[in-house]
Amino acid sequence: MTDQSIPDIIYTKVDEAPELASASLLPIIQSFASAAGISVGTRDISLAGRIIAAFPENLTEEQRISDDLAALGELVKTPNANVIKLPNISASVPQLVAAIRELQAQGYALPDYPENPQTDAEKDARARYDAIKGSAVNPVLREGNSDRRAATAVKNFAQSNPHRMGKWVPESKTRVSSMSGGDFFSNEASATLTRAAKAKIVLKGADGSETVLKEGVSYPEGTVVDATYMSAKALSEFLEAEIESTKQDGTLFSLHMKATMMKVSDPIIFGHAVRVWLKPVFEEFGDEMAALGVDPNSGLGDLLARVKDKPEIMAVIEKVRAERPPMYMVDSDRGITNLHVPSDVIIDASMPALIRGGGKGWGPDGQEHDANCVIPDNSYAPVYDETIKFFKANGALNPATAGTVQNIGLMAQKAEEYGSHPTTFEMPQAGTVQMVLDDGTVLHEHKVEAGDIWRSASTRKAPIEDWVQLAIDRQAATGYRAIFWLDENRAHDAELIACVKPILEAKGVADKFEIMAPREATRASLETITKGENTIAITGNVLRDYLTDLFPILELATSAKMLSIVKLMNGGGLFETGAGGSAPKHVQQFLEENHLRWDSLGEFCALGESFRFLADAKGNEKARLLGDAVDVATQGYLDNDNSPQRKPGQPDNRDSHYWFARYWAEALSKQSEDTALAAHFAPIAKNLAEKEAQIIEELRADRGQKLDTGGYYHMDPAKTAKAMRPSATLNAIIG
Repeated sequence: MTDQSIPDIIYTKVDEAPELASASLLPIIQSFASAAGISVGTRDISLAGRIIAAFPENLTEEQRISDDLAALGELVKTPNANVIKLPNISASVPQLVAAIRELQAQGYALPDYPENPQTDAEKDARARYDAIKGSAVNPVLREGNSDRRAATAVKNFAQSNPHRMGKWVPESKTRVSSMSGGDFFSNEASATLTRAAKAKIVLKGADGSETVLKEGVSYPEGTVVDATYMSAKALSEFLEAEIESTKQDGTLFSLHMKATMMKVSDPIIFGHAVRVWLKPVFEEFGDEMAALGVDPNSGLGDLLARVKDKPEIMAVIEKVRAERPPMYMVDSDRGITNLHVPSDVIIDASMPALIRGGGKGWGPDGQEHDANCVIPDNSYAPVYDETIKFFKANGALNPATAGTVQNIGLMAQKAEEYGSHPTTFEMPQAGTVQMVLDDGTVLHEHKVEAGDIWRSASTRKAPIEDWVQLAIDRQAATGYRAIFWLDENRAHDAELIACVKPILEAKGVADKFEIMAPREATRASLETITKGENTIAITGNVLRDYLTDLFPILELATSAKMLSIVKLMNGGGLFETGAGGSAPKHVQQFLEENHLRWDSLGEFCALGESFRFLADAKGNEKARLLGDAVDVATQGYLDNDNSPQRKPGQPDNRDSHYWFARYWAEALSKQSEDTALAAHFAPIAKNLAEKEAQIIEELRADRGQKLDTGGYYHMDPAKTAKAMRPSATLNAIIG
């Protein structure tokens, strides 16, 4: 990607509801930006796009596309980056397989996903596909740390129009359950390297064998390197005990994992839960199910599909189901349980939703019940446990009066990417895992059993220093209470504390910051916002992911409305637009009823910041006017309640884009700093206002009807544009 080919702003092409919304919103953005001489281009980081880019030799010239993710990965290391990143699919294996099959049906000669690769070609295909699954995009693009918060207009609106909260009572049986030992938290070791080093990871078997699991891992000086493991035996015993205790409590059994971000470790943990849940079935029919291709890691849904024609197996499954406690349901109407698909229940979305609902989850009877929230690893489970205890004692948060929790998150250069790197392994046999440096030093060592999950993660010095400085800057700008969520009794956090304290002291701001373990920080933050005051949570990568869903869902009802700024370490800007966890349900409704309830508010917030960043970086004052006008339009959009509604017949995403464009044009036409720009937008604003009735009628002409976008993962651009831009009048005005 040469400088000449780089647009001023890059708007990413993604998946599902955000991509549908882009078909309507992006032409508006491009038209308005072009009036200021600003180019807005796209780069494809969608799941389908990444699959297509990975196999150019299998495709025709017309089908091939460039590897846009790799190109963006290089761009974000330069000062020229100005990227608006929409939420993309972090694919589980079932999602990856479904996308491959859809593309094959569209004529793409892609290889199948090899579940058990044997030949060199199958191993090569598996390696390419494995590089795509899970949270493959974010580590590539996030060459900076995260500054995430509710935009002022969004927070003001939420307080003036508080969303409904479920009622918490002290008698609630809802609780969080985690392992008391044998998990990643209890087995963690951490060290800070005093020199640059290369390392290899080896498994020394009890039989005297030695297997190199990974070699050539490079770390610069000052890197914090962690290693830990989860005992498969302890995990299974824990799951068995929690299934039984859930039954005794009369609550729902629910497992909360992150099988997308932790794409290696968490699907394995998920598979253990499936296996334990159906333990008698595996004991009796394990070999037969294996022959049918059953992989517990793929979930109960895949298992049932493979054994549905085996009445003897199905009979035992039904018998076991009857003996188990009721399960937390993803979709009780369709019988989709918590254990059906590993990517269906993502902890950072599922736990806040349950907490917002008063600790209630949906059961198989279609009714709400208390739940046992099973989070096996104890690293961050205390955050949810303490939140539930706080609301049991104090009642639900009041969004009308609550303050806000902002977040400064450590994530640059793949910091703390637990369980997803190629340094996570399921142990093939018992033995000792060692991480050995290039001078022969054994940095970390763990005795393991067959089936244990061993993982390593690293966090570099430069991102840590940048993270602390970002926190200092944010606290100085706001004056808010600022807390580093670090546990001195956890190995990794102790190493970070040893980095953080000297920086704060050297900057003379140590008295402005507190350091607390996640449980204590959770309670302190909830106490602060309950009083209507504000706080900054300064956290590592995984907690950043969890908290920037938890607090926004409590404060605003959704995390999709957050302002997310990534100040790239080499001077560029990355502006993220919120979460996409509800996107699949939005697409389902869109295809069935031609109603898209996705809210593009996150895109509006990111857009304003992107324009202002461009103004600062390139001295383009027209860009600043566009960005400031975006803020005015966003405030008008909120004040006039133009957000998409839930039901067909009500305004949807396309209506909201009309109103946003109208308010944006009006704001630009009224500004006085650039008369030529004002003159350009004056007739646009006038036409949008005068033709309101006609535009709204055209936008809603075919609502309630089924739609065909030509695909789910790989939509047909013409069909999608037709569905998302149905107003010829609006299209003509925008131009």
